[in-house]
Amino acid sequence: MPNRPPLEEALNILRAELAAGRSTTAELTTKAAWLAFMRFGRQRFDTAAMPDSDGLLFQYGTYAFNGRPTFTVDLTRQFDISDVDGEHDHYVQVHCELRYEPEPVLDALGCFDSWFFHDTDADLDQWFAAVERHLELLLERAPFEIDVHEEPV
Repeated sequence: MPNRPPLEEALNILRAELAAGRSTTAELTTKAAWLAFMRFGRQRFDTAAMPDSDGLLFQYGTYAFNGRPTFTVDLTRQFDISDVDGEHDHYVQVHCELRYEPEPVLDALGCFDSWFFHDTDADLDQWFAAVERHLELLLERAPFEIDVHEEPV
């Protein structure tokens, strides 16, 4: 696709969006991270024009991946990677994980996930609005840790 960045630039583009408009000492709030992810989610990349080649995933829950439980909001972009014949090979996910100390009010939210895929009939603004309602308790908070990374899945 003309004028679309390659998938290999996605992680750096997300990092740039997270840094935009912030001084290096400013604490990143959930709202600022969410706004950065929305900008990142609107950016189209050089992917195949297929319904599952470029997706956004919003998910949260209390998990103990690194030993101690944390409430984690995971803002993810997933790209389909095809082989030389154009067949699905694997996915690459670019994550922005926001981690919070566990609290009863956050634990009570349970787990949730929602997908959006570009090149479908779904409306991105409606998806963003629906997801943001799930973030209301967190928007003004700052996570104690943010992990931005990329992984094949």
